[in-house]
Amino acid sequence: MVSGPLATMHLADQGADVIKIEQPGVGDLVRHLGPQRGGMTAVFAVINRNKRSVELDLKTDDGKATLGRIVATSDVVVQNFRPGVVERMGIGYDDLRKHRADLVYVSISGFGRTGPYAQKRVYDPIIQAISGLAAIQADRDTGRPKMVRTIIPDKITAMTAAQAITAALFSRERSGKGQHIELAMLDATLSFVWPEGMVRHTFLGDDIAHAQPGSTSDLIYETTDGYVTASTMTDKEWQGMARAMEKPEWLEDERFSTPAARVSNMSTRLNVIQEGLGRFTTEECLRRLEAEDVPCAEVLTREGVLADPQVAENELLVETEHPHAGAMRMPRPAARFRATPAEIRTPAPTLGEHTAEVLREMGIVKR
Repeated sequence: MVSGPLATMHLADQGADVIKIEQPGVGDLVRHLGPQRGGMTAVFAVINRNKRSVELDLKTDDGKATLGRIVATSDVVVQNFRPGVVERMGIGYDDLRKHRADLVYVSISGFGRTGPYAQKRVYDPIIQAISGLAAIQADRDTGRPKMVRTIIPDKITAMTAAQAITAALFSRERSGKGQHIELAMLDATLSFVWPEGMVRHTFLGDDIAHAQPGSTSDLIYETTDGYVTASTMTDKEWQGMARAMEKPEWLEDERFSTPAARVSNMSTRLNVIQEGLGRFTTEECLRRLEAEDVPCAEVLTREGVLADPQVAENELLVETEHPHAGAMRMPRPAARFRATPAEIRTPAPTLGEHTAEVLREMGIVKR
């Protein structure tokens, strides 16, 4: 529902002509989920910008034949069905590469083509549960796992897919050969989680001290009027924290004397930091910590993000006008290309909006 469309959004932002094939009369399910205006949902409008929508019934011979003619002029095909579906429909990699031998074909699934979970229906929370992400987010006091309240597995799979596609296209430039890329949401998410989230499980053997991983902490501290976050990885930063909080005794405490000791005594350290920061307002905390060069920030609300001066300085949020949904706000493409700027060129399409246009371009229908 999201991984494939979001992956191709990144490519569309960077200049790709993305044709979205949709079921006639129904379209992408995301068209119907969440807040909407003028028949356009907010999520769909963002992740399908810069694309063209074509209605094709891929269960018919005519629909598959038309798809083949579109593929013949395309560099990449991305599909997000469960394993085996496209093969049964006759639009798998081996089917479509007959129309273009050097095709790059991307199959995104929940768990991969084989294995005990291969045919499970998958949404983002399922991957959060099985990848360990929900366990990493567990409540520090109760140990109850928690979901990240944004669809991280979908999004990281999309970014992994977009990078893999560009790598495959670069390889094709060198070799002249296309290829089939298979990407499981589980694989992308566990790879994303692993570096610091699974530190206790990286080294093998009995000679490793398994310290509590830092990712088990939320690092959110309550002030007298809000919340802040602050990180002290180095000795210098810890010393700055102690001075900012007027707690010289922290510097004499062996539990906090080295980075390793501070990790081993994390729960105690976080509690004393909370006691220190909890005496001040958010503004006072930030002023004190910044004066000592301790990394810190206010924990912003969603509305606070919109008004943040750094977000404004980066010109990150742009306002656009959708012909049906009206005025909208969304982030610009994150990467800034000096020679080939990524940009929001066109709004998300209505269902089948470009069917006639695309088929004329392909010579499938008369002008």
